[in-house]
Amino acid sequence: MIKLANELKQVKSVAIAGHVRPDGDCTGSCLAVYGYIREHFPDVDADVYLETVNPAFDCLRGIEDIKTDYFADRQYDLFLSLDVSDKERLGEALKYFETAGRTVCIDHHITNKGFAEENWVEPEASSTSELVFEAMEEELISKETAEALYMGIVHDTGIFQYSNTSPRTMEIAGRLIAKGIEFNRIIDETFYQKTYVQNQVLGRALMESILLLDGKIIMGRMRQKDMEFYGVTHKDLEGIVNQLRVTKGVEVAIFLHEIGNQEYKASLRSNGRVDVSAVCAYFGGGGHVKAAGCTMHGTLHDVVNNLTLHIEQQLLQEEQA
Repeated sequence: MIKLANELKQVKSVAIAGHVRPDGDCTGSCLAVYGYIREHFPDVDADVYLETVNPAFDCLRGIEDIKTDYFADRQYDLFLSLDVSDKERLGEALKYFETAGRTVCIDHHITNKGFAEENWVEPEASSTSELVFEAMEEELISKETAEALYMGIVHDTGIFQYSNTSPRTMEIAGRLIAKGIEFNRIIDETFYQKTYVQNQVLGRALMESILLLDGKIIMGRMRQKDMEFYGVTHKDLEGIVNQLRVTKGVEVAIFLHEIGNQEYKASLRSNGRVDVSAVCAYFGGGGHVKAAGCTMHGTLHDVVNNLTLHIEQQLLQEEQA
């Protein structure tokens, strides 16, 4: 276990960074650590680096301080990597990682092999935000820091629906609620609420989805020209794969959105029988047993066939076991 207070002793500068295309857990854990440092280590110069985050997260304190440019030639005493399974997923912040005096990684991805000097990786944890809670002294967690941690846990557990939700997860969530946070508002504003256009693209993806492998796989996709038509970015597509997943009889949901010429971002969700992290790891990605992603190259037909092949192999192996 890592204790942030110990890591911050005699440190003058800290860089905090999460993975590319930051989700709720990544954003929440990073802002929680940032807030904790500002409150209890005011003499430490802390910067948090993330790509542009979902506007739904604007309710969190410190969101306006996130640095999205990486032009400064800085060297930090400490680099804290949060919710990052591989150092390449740090994106542009990798240059600060490589020049830092000390590097620390806190993460819960099963594919994380440990790339920092000090690594605390707990695949059984629901989220990195859950681990960050453990890394702090509970009495020093403010209401604002609790809000960020609660949001991170909520997003990576699907509001406590996913199998990564443990009794410990619920206990921590309860302790965060005891800090006086408006937990219902956090859930509504950051998880459920969608713009009209987001609902339109969700409907489009569902309407054009197809079933494969005798209904065991459902696949949806969004082309670049469709995204341009609706005026949306990849952040507006969050949640689509989860909606596909709850289709009756489906074992794996695949959502593909086009990011370049014959290049797709693939998001996979499993209902239990398939380890989608293994599927995505084969193609250079990663994630969790039931939620993972990767970048695929080739025609849509090739991408779907390659993913389906690996999913089918796992299902066959299970049936033969």
